[in-house]
Amino acid sequence: MSDSIRIHGGKPLEGEISVRGAKNFVSKAMVAALLGSTPSMLRNVPDIRDVGVVSGLLRLHGVDLEYDVEAGTVSMDTTSLNPAEAIDIAAHAGSSRIPILLCGPLLHRLGEAVIPDLGGCLIGDRPIDFHLEILKKFGATVEESGDGLHLTAPHGLKGIRHELSYPSVGATEQLLLTAVMAEGITLLENAAVEPEIKDLIDTLQKMGAIISVDTDRTIQIEGVKEMRGYDHTALCDRIEVASWASAALATKGNILVHGAQQRSMGTFLNVFRKVGGEFDVVEGGIRFYHPGGELHSIALQTDVHPGFMTDWQQPLVVALTQATGLSIVHETVYEQRFGFTKALNAMGAQVQLFNECLGDRTCRFGQRNFKHSAVISGPTPLTGADIVVPDLRGGFSHLIAALAATGTSNVSGIGIIDRGYENFRAKLVALGASIE
Repeated sequence: MSDSIRIHGGKPLEGEISVRGAKNFVSKAMVAALLGSTPSMLRNVPDIRDVGVVSGLLRLHGVDLEYDVEAGTVSMDTTSLNPAEAIDIAAHAGSSRIPILLCGPLLHRLGEAVIPDLGGCLIGDRPIDFHLEILKKFGATVEESGDGLHLTAPHGLKGIRHELSYPSVGATEQLLLTAVMAEGITLLENAAVEPEIKDLIDTLQKMGAIISVDTDRTIQIEGVKEMRGYDHTALCDRIEVASWASAALATKGNILVHGAQQRSMGTFLNVFRKVGGEFDVVEGGIRFYHPGGELHSIALQTDVHPGFMTDWQQPLVVALTQATGLSIVHETVYEQRFGFTKALNAMGAQVQLFNECLGDRTCRFGQRNFKHSAVISGPTPLTGADIVVPDLRGGFSHLIAALAATGTSNVSGIGIIDRGYENFRAKLVALGASIE
């Protein structure tokens, strides 16, 4: 499949598409299957690259896995688990951080786990190091080898009390996947409570876990000795839904997204309407459309759930380039998420970046010299350009900009987008986009 796409823009996107399970949940639910002593079935699974990565990792560890792409189901039988070699794990994982999440379940089931060298200094890489510290706190022993790290649990894993300095989704997932079979009680404070986390908790509870969630972001897990498989249907990918909604707004289009769920989209829907977009919640989905007239500038701040999701920010910024006035976006979750705006400016947008916190509060990046606030002046006409995709969400945002622009854009590096957007090329065609 080509890693570039040519887009002839300036045409409204109109039509119907379907969105399946959430990328940020499906891969973690597949990892959770390792904990079960009986087979698991996951439904509503999208055909994205991350599913292929996790499938390969599970098969390396002896999981009998069958993936029906058309039906969107993955069956996983873990009765013949075995250790894998670091070199093979690295070959399948690439730059993915998924292998670190396998460690807790594998330590419970096999007594050992391996993390390959994913590039750079493994111990010094902050995200990996943070996960390792959590595993050590549970009782894991970590030893360096020539091609990565070897983890064992000579005395078993025991429940802990842990408070996160920030409600990190990845750290919360690590705690959950490790704590459910750890001896005793684990108390996690300041946990992430995103819908994808709640869906993971529901899945683990089906498997036999005992988990309670309090209103103050505290999660308590009472360890159990054995867990069984599950049969679970993944929640819809609210990030992909918001991306198509923003595309409808930016191109003055009308898109019916089958599978979209209002309950997990409430915060986005409010902002979408404030900007000037409209939506209709229908049976089995949501229709997003530009009702005509001007779009409105807004002040927006990203935050952890139930705030405005950071992954919604990038595609919406493209639509804000077509809003009248000055829009202000303060990014508080990721310190360097505005790099994609350089390409927007090259297409005619007027986006200025600032180190200061241009929101209603000072965030953790305020004194660290990160350009984490943006001021968008609009409306500005966009014209086609040559674009290189920087990352998953920024890449899809570039597609939206190219679709909204007059003229032709050449977008390269689009293979990254396959990580989280199922069959996006076919969906663009279905919506009437002119692409090659």
